[in-house]
Amino acid sequence: MAITSSDRLKVLGLAIDRWARRAIAWVRLVAALASPVKSSETLVISPQDLRTADPTVANDIYAGRFMLAGKLVTTGARSIWEMEPPSVEWTAALHAFGWLRHLKAADTIIARANARALVDDWLAAPRHPRIAYRVDVTARRVMAFLAQANLLLADSDIEFYRRFVRAVLIDVRTLRYRYMMTPPGAQQLLVLNALAMAALCLENQPRLRRWADARLQAELTRQISVDGTHISRNPGVTLQLLLELLPLRQVYAARGFTPPQALQPAIDRSMPLLRFFRHGDGSIALFNGMGPTQPDLLATLTAYDEARGKPTRALPAGGYQRLEAGGKVVLMDVGAPPPLALAAQACAGPLSFEFSDGLHRVVVNCGLPEIGRAAWGMATRSTAAHSTLTVSDASAGHVMKPGFFQHLLGPLLLSGASFVSVERTEDGPQSQLIARHNGYRKRFQLLHERRLSLSPGRLEGVDRVIPARVGAKIEQHEAAVRFHLHPAVKTTSLRDGSGVLLMLPNREAWLFSADGLKTTIEESVFLGALEGPRRSEQLVVRTNVATTPDIAWRFTRTERSVRADQSASEPRMF
Repeated sequence: MAITSSDRLKVLGLAIDRWARRAIAWVRLVAALASPVKSSETLVISPQDLRTADPTVANDIYAGRFMLAGKLVTTGARSIWEMEPPSVEWTAALHAFGWLRHLKAADTIIARANARALVDDWLAAPRHPRIAYRVDVTARRVMAFLAQANLLLADSDIEFYRRFVRAVLIDVRTLRYRYMMTPPGAQQLLVLNALAMAALCLENQPRLRRWADARLQAELTRQISVDGTHISRNPGVTLQLLLELLPLRQVYAARGFTPPQALQPAIDRSMPLLRFFRHGDGSIALFNGMGPTQPDLLATLTAYDEARGKPTRALPAGGYQRLEAGGKVVLMDVGAPPPLALAAQACAGPLSFEFSDGLHRVVVNCGLPEIGRAAWGMATRSTAAHSTLTVSDASAGHVMKPGFFQHLLGPLLLSGASFVSVERTEDGPQSQLIARHNGYRKRFQLLHERRLSLSPGRLEGVDRVIPARVGAKIEQHEAAVRFHLHPAVKTTSLRDGSGVLLMLPNREAWLFSADGLKTTIEESVFLGALEGPRRSEQLVVRTNVATTPDIAWRFTRTERSVRADQSASEPRMF
């Protein structure tokens, strides 16, 4: 898909703005670094790290085994800071020092001494790789150093204490003056959270606290919508923000300072999203950059959810809908892409949905992996990687190709649907959604409309392709409706070709069928697993939109006694 003139102008405007911000930030940073850094400041409090820790990892680290970002490096007799990094993600994780929490969890003399020695070697190193100074890595390092200060400074000598505090202050100053060049969105909040935390944990930092408070107030107000959805529309961002904002709130209270007015409302609005996007198995739906769900982190955050009520039915500002009936859950994306500057992880999945039955997910989106996103992003952010309709195998939006602008702005999503409408009706135990988007209007002069209806034993849908102009003729194009299946779902085609039997791990069965249309089983990939990419399957229904503009389909729950070897005959349904 070629970039439109409108997108070209937007990208150019963002590039000019980003370059201007970078130039100003670098001038200020050079001037700031020319002045000496005081090392007499005192750490007065250490914040809590909500991320779970494993004390057995401390033994691996002591033995020189560093398992980070899915890669293992064994040091032998060498320093970890001298080793050749296996990946960019591994290097970032190493220099962010999040792994210190495992040493703190061990709570032994050896673990404390090992942590202090590793940090001391890092402080003494004459230089570090460039990625160590990336704003997100620097921000996470500041928060890790502050959170693990008790581990590092207990029984330390005064010289190490001063070197440690001085390193924190240098990183803090760097973050403050590089804030202007920080990519907009979640990274800005990450940097501001680190700066606000440093201002609270270090003694005598009133100017920094006022500076961070004012900007944190502005960004929380701008980025967190009235229904709690982050402006990026990525559920994973909400999880990460809560992991950072909850400890910050605690430190404000412990120090007796008044937090920004937007902090508590942002937490209160974001917390219910954990329930909204959650399937029965505890996993978060894979929309707009969401990756694997870490159950330990989700359990930690859920403990802070004081309301613990039923999930809301809709997030109007965020553009999501949730249907529930008899333990069955449908989550649907009915929103337009986020603003272009914040679309570095957004996906072209308009009207895509996920469907789960109790503890088992049935229909999913491919998602994005935790590691190696750049390699997967072009494919898995396309429309075909979502459970929705595609026209002529084209995506309803495309990711910016590698090059100068992508390097400067990130892999932005271009030419996505600019308009999405949705209507919802309730009829007893049955709920229905009618949504429409214009992601195919510019290229094909077509609109996609999807109707979903959920009842305890059936999920029905109709995907309709209609002309963008009233009365216009629909040209010859192939439409494909895709239903990506969770890897645990086993498929068997019925002998008469009338449908596909889906067997869940608990031996529950669902029958998929599409009125008068052939359903094929094709390969897919599932990137929402903690263990990495997994092979899966997808159901695909194809038709010519000029002759069959409506594609009706349904998932019908069958009797528990149906076995895979009985699929040759028609199973009995509820």
